[in-house]
Amino acid sequence: MSHDSAAAPEAAARKLSGRRRKEIVAVLLFSGGPIFESSIPLSVFGIDRQDAGVPRYRLLVCAGEEGPLRTTGGLELTAPQGLEAISRAGTVVVPAWRSITSPPPQEALDALRRAHEEGARIVGLCTGAFVLAAAGLLDGRPATTHWMYAPTLAKRYPSVHVDPRELFVDDGDVLTSAGTAAGIDLCLHIVRTDHGNEAAGALARRLVVPPRRQGGQERYLDRSLPEEIGADPLAEVVAWALEHLHEQFDVETLAARAYMSRRTFDRRFRSLTGSAPLQWLITQRVLQAQRLLETSDYSVDEVAGRCGFRSPVALRGHFRRQLGSSPAAYRAAYRARRPQGDRQPDPDTAAAGTSRPLAPSDPPAALSPETAVPFQTRRTATPMPAGAASVPGQRSAP
Repeated sequence: MSHDSAAAPEAAARKLSGRRRKEIVAVLLFSGGPIFESSIPLSVFGIDRQDAGVPRYRLLVCAGEEGPLRTTGGLELTAPQGLEAISRAGTVVVPAWRSITSPPPQEALDALRRAHEEGARIVGLCTGAFVLAAAGLLDGRPATTHWMYAPTLAKRYPSVHVDPRELFVDDGDVLTSAGTAAGIDLCLHIVRTDHGNEAAGALARRLVVPPRRQGGQERYLDRSLPEEIGADPLAEVVAWALEHLHEQFDVETLAARAYMSRRTFDRRFRSLTGSAPLQWLITQRVLQAQRLLETSDYSVDEVAGRCGFRSPVALRGHFRRQLGSSPAAYRAAYRARRPQGDRQPDPDTAAAGTSRPLAPSDPPAALSPETAVPFQTRRTATPMPAGAASVPGQRSAP
């Protein structure tokens, strides 16, 4: 899933300064950066694939600080260009930043600001969003990053509208992506924007990846609390919500347990996690439904009730939006992956002494979460009382 801001066309219409060229892509590397993220733009924009129908870009690999640059695994790189080369680029990509707790070099931030002022398109892959935020380029804009770091980005830069659900966010002249492989999605999107679907499809075939992935980061979310909220008073409320997902309660209930007004609770919750409480709860309930579909033989109607949804229809709608599949189709695809003998016991039924035949624990590749994502990326959802008004911008409870 991608997010295209309504302001994107206006932002994209900005003109490049005379010395910059649209076809030149500068990749800004730092010491300590992960090698995988760093290699993505180098492969997409730095290899001549005109024989496959992919228009050629001119790549400039630039050091964002004094070298040699050491990557993960102890490799040392020597970038052929320095920061001065960015002045020629129509697109500047920051593949990753070594630490979300340390500030980027001021010289690199100044170069990014100048590039943006001169009409260049600025791209942050994964933790590269922290560099863009430090340069002030994300102020007042929608952005994303790896789900694990989204709460930190939202807390450190409150003027950034962090959406941890998206694989990438295109806001016209500033673009950001989620972690690792989502950088490929965003780079393909850039090629598609510049040269059309056919060129992006040809490149995707060469890279042996889908030309356009469906869904977002929600499928990778987990119940665990982010480290930053662990000692906060809200942690107790969040823990209670996770233990009572089978009950019907609303955000007002959580706010009351935190001894806060609804407005204060929403603001506090979002500042700590980067997520609205209503959407977080919806996501948690969908994840619980996903687990029950994998590990039990409960009907879809029973699963809906055990996850706090007011009806199976509500479960189906939220499940499809978050995982791109109906509950029944998800279960069928999941079970097709493993033999019947591999089923594992449901903790609930095992504790009650009534074991049911259970499904295996490996979701199918197309539907399954690769890694669980922390609670911060979830948005709270709870059944709202009849007639209750929802907060603007939030979905109504299931």
